[in-house]
Amino acid sequence: MPDKSLLWAGSSLQDLRAFPPDARREAGFQLRRVQQGWMPADFKPLSTVGHGTYEIRIHTTREHRVIYIAKFAEGIYVLHAFEKRTRRTRPVDLELARQRLAEVLRQRKSQ
Repeated sequence: MPDKSLLWAGSSLQDLRAFPPDARREAGFQLRRVQQGWMPADFKPLSTVGHGTYEIRIHTTREHRVIYIAKFAEGIYVLHAFEKRTRRTRPVDLELARQRLAEVLRQRKSQ
C-alpha cells in the first residue's frame, strides 16, 4: 500500500514549521507513521472535532499537538498544529480544527 499524501488545511503547515526543532522532528516522524498506515505513538481520538479526527501528542520541553483526519482515500488532512499551554485544550483550538474540517468536507463534496 503506497503512503497517503499529507494535505494541509489552513495555516497548519506554517504552524507546524514554527514548532521548535525537536517538536517539529517528532511531529514529522509521527505523521510519517500515519502515512504508512500506523497510529502515532501517543494520540487521542477527538470526537469533539469530528468523527475520525485524532490528536497527536508531542512531549518535549513544551507540549505540542497536531490534529488530523486520515479516513479519506486521497490523503491525510492536517487540520491544526499548535503549542498547548494548559492542561485542557483551548476551545479556540478545537473550534479552529472544526472549522477547517468543515471546509475540507465542503471541498470534497464539491469535487
